[in-house]
Amino acid sequence: MTATGCSTQKNTAMTRQWHAFKARYNTYYNGTLAYIDASEEKENGNRDNYTEMLPLYTVANKQSRELGKAGYERAIEKCKKTIRQHSIKRRPVWDKKRRKTQRDREWLSRREYNPFLWRAWMLMGRSQFYKGDFDEAASTFAYMSRLYRTQPAIYGKARAWLAKCYVEEGWNYDAEDVIRETQRDSIHWAAQKEWDYTLTDYYLRTADYKNAAVYLRRVIRHEMRRKQRAREWYIMGQIQTLLGNKAAATAAYRRVIRQNPPYEVEFNARIAMTEVMSGTQSNKMIARLKRMAASDKNKDYLDQVYYAIGNIYMARRDTAKAISAYERGAVRATRSGIEKGVLLLRLGDIYWARERYADAQRTYGEAIGMLDKDRPDYTQLDQRSKVLDELVPFTETVHLQDSLQQLARMDEASRNAAIDRVITQLKRKEREEQRLKAEQEAGNGTQQNGDQNMGNANRFNQQRPQNNNTAGAMAGDKTQWYFYNPMAVSQGKTAFQKLWGKRENVDNWRRTNKTVVAVGRDDDETAADTTAVQPETTPETVPDSAATDPHRREYYLAQIPFTEEQKAESDRLIMDGLYNAGVIFKDKLDNLTLSERSLLRLTRDYKSSEHTADAYYHLFLLYMRKGDKATADTYVDLLQRNYPQNEWTALLSDPNYVENASFGVHIEDSLYAATYDAFKAGRYNEVMAGVDVSGSRFALGANRDKFVFIGGLSKLNNGDAAGCVEDMRTVVEKYPQSGVAPLAGMIVKGVGEGRRLYGGKFDIDNVWQRRAAVLADSDSIATRQLSAERNTPFVYMTVYAPDSVDENRLMFNIARYNFTSYLVRNFDIAIEDLGGLHSMTISGFRNYDEALQYARQLHSQKPVAELMSHVRSVIVSEENRKLLGQQFSYDDYDKFYARHFAPLKISDKPLLNEPDYTPEQQPDDGVGPDVPNVSPVINNDNVNKKIDDKKVDSKKVDSKKVDNKTNKKKENKVVEDLSDEYYDLEGF
Repeated sequence: MTATGCSTQKNTAMTRQWHAFKARYNTYYNGTLAYIDASEEKENGNRDNYTEMLPLYTVANKQSRELGKAGYERAIEKCKKTIRQHSIKRRPVWDKKRRKTQRDREWLSRREYNPFLWRAWMLMGRSQFYKGDFDEAASTFAYMSRLYRTQPAIYGKARAWLAKCYVEEGWNYDAEDVIRETQRDSIHWAAQKEWDYTLTDYYLRTADYKNAAVYLRRVIRHEMRRKQRAREWYIMGQIQTLLGNKAAATAAYRRVIRQNPPYEVEFNARIAMTEVMSGTQSNKMIARLKRMAASDKNKDYLDQVYYAIGNIYMARRDTAKAISAYERGAVRATRSGIEKGVLLLRLGDIYWARERYADAQRTYGEAIGMLDKDRPDYTQLDQRSKVLDELVPFTETVHLQDSLQQLARMDEASRNAAIDRVITQLKRKEREEQRLKAEQEAGNGTQQNGDQNMGNANRFNQQRPQNNNTAGAMAGDKTQWYFYNPMAVSQGKTAFQKLWGKRENVDNWRRTNKTVVAVGRDDDETAADTTAVQPETTPETVPDSAATDPHRREYYLAQIPFTEEQKAESDRLIMDGLYNAGVIFKDKLDNLTLSERSLLRLTRDYKSSEHTADAYYHLFLLYMRKGDKATADTYVDLLQRNYPQNEWTALLSDPNYVENASFGVHIEDSLYAATYDAFKAGRYNEVMAGVDVSGSRFALGANRDKFVFIGGLSKLNNGDAAGCVEDMRTVVEKYPQSGVAPLAGMIVKGVGEGRRLYGGKFDIDNVWQRRAAVLADSDSIATRQLSAERNTPFVYMTVYAPDSVDENRLMFNIARYNFTSYLVRNFDIAIEDLGGLHSMTISGFRNYDEALQYARQLHSQKPVAELMSHVRSVIVSEENRKLLGQQFSYDDYDKFYARHFAPLKISDKPLLNEPDYTPEQQPDDGVGPDVPNVSPVINNDNVNKKIDDKKVDSKKVDSKKVDNKTNKKKENKVVEDLSDEYYDLEGF
């Protein structure tokens, strides 16, 4: 047979059979083998979260989604090759003398005539689905449903998989549309199996468990793989438990055990079965669980065992025993996974409900690093954890100081007995911790020896993905930045707090004053670090003392306030803790009872406290929220009588207080907008009038810092330089976290260095017009001009407001792009603070042409382009870069770039694929064809995205040789007949 006879441009019975034969036994066969290998890897490596409803498809587990990715990509590649080489689109020649039947019309209206090729389309879509690329899979199945519209069996399969893609994507409405449209017609019998899986997945995702159970039974009958069948029976048990059918749930879990699944599945089925049966046999089930806890083979599952015991106690409303079981499970757990995180979350919720906030803070803080951010209750957990991190130090301080003062009031014998009890409890706790540590070390040693001696490949394969999902995911996952792993962040947070204590997540956290200038302090004090690190161990020159040993009485006696000075310091700590805890209880926890208790104790027992006036104000707000206006008014009277000059007294005595409380935010915003417009227009008298109104009516308003700032600038323009500096000092001192504080700090710093102030109008909001030189009289800078030199080192910069861009993710994506795209070049990435702005600079370009080529290619990368929607991109030479933000603003440089660089023609050669030239070599100055003008502000809309993607792969091998080699290597793997429609693929 000649090549012409085999061409896809002919549509005869012979060409159709020939291309179907070649498609099946060449590229498609190799793609099938790759698909099976990838599916086995995903099946063996998947780790389900048995504390939640299991998904029907393991690809829904994000931690194991990457498993088998390489195999699926190879299968997709082979399918694309099959379709490209063997697709027959041309219609067959029809004998016009023959009358067309309905079947003939359907035949002639087809868009694909290779009778085997639909399997390649199906395999490609399924590979994309299990790879986790649901968008691509949905596109494949949508096209496939159009391509095979006239063939009901294939069309039905494609629509079923399209609905599955929508379900896994979370697009339930789109999935429902596909399901409703298909159900209007009869489903072909050959597609019924796929629809059973699809409807099961859909009803599970929409929490319609009654219908899910019906279709899940059909799925179990279809399932050919015992391991998957056990998993589906476990899902059935979960469904029946939620429906309240305990007998059916127990029967389902027993079916799981009968499938002889891996031990993890069997163990979780037994645990779930005990919880289901605990309603009538709770004591028996608890005894069974305790026996499971005593078994050596369950030592890695103790958190789940004790979690189940705690759940049974909670069902019996025995909260004390439930807490004991949960705490024991948290202590004895050998893993730091989702199971332990769920246990700690449940324990934290109990402590929260019982107002044991210190214990809740401890458990929440540990749980937050083990749970997925996509959990429905994660937002609440995160909010509670942050509030408790702020609250607990104050409540614990009050509790500690109260205890120490109580010890100070005791007689010596009672005090020593109390201290001895604390020491005994400490020793018991240390012995328990040492025992648990020894057990874990012994268990780890036994596990390692067993792995080395057994050499069991299956066991190794089952353990390997678990490691990848924990520590390996932090460093080895190429698709995820290290700091986006919650467990890694939590562990880093704990290590940081051990060294530095609890600190706000702010820039310049080691500085007392966060602005560029520290007002009222010497330069030496400003430069000094305010958080000196204390050594972890006592220097060798200091002798051992009983006062430093927590196992000796002297250690505790040294902390007890015996003297008047110590008592006064202890009282100060109590007063500070009571006030701050009371405010947090009221404003962030909405616990008015505890807030009232704290604030009333402060005002009753510590009348000389510096927080008394503030406490009166918050008690006024508290009783107003409770609807007790009479009691609230008494605190207004106390403020007017005892603190007539206090800011709270002025606020509550204001006749406009009610109006300000209801509409003050809107009124102040409108006032600031009008004042700012007047400032930009140069109407400084109106500006000063607006500033005065702000000071008298909205002294504590959200815009007060900006009022003071523009008021100071208005004074400068009216010739009052001293008043301007004083207002700038006020902004720096009173509002260090304000957005205008850095600008105010630069002004104060410049004046302190002897520079002169000049007036002038500028827009505060337009950072791109700022120039630091307008605040300083620097003749050396003023004499320098921008250079239009092209063949000089250039950099590519992205400039942005720090809170407008996910900086870490952007740097990671750019670094990954550089590493994977430019093998012979090294580009440095640096982040700088530009006084209110940040810049990410990529350097290493020898000239303007290279920098522009790089910028165009970078902006064509979708992950990077999405993150750069709020950045300003600048291509600038190293020489001109020093002048940006100083003598010239970014807008000034934009005009200069448009005039000197945008019209230039750049080389069309791939300059970045060439290594750096040696000094003896000179780069080619060849000029390519004309290109559109490019602004230094590179937006996604105006970047030339036509990048030449024809790259030469030096390792490319003839595809036929690879296919033949793969055939020989795996020729014994597939023993089923490839003509079977489902073959081995349906098992996965």
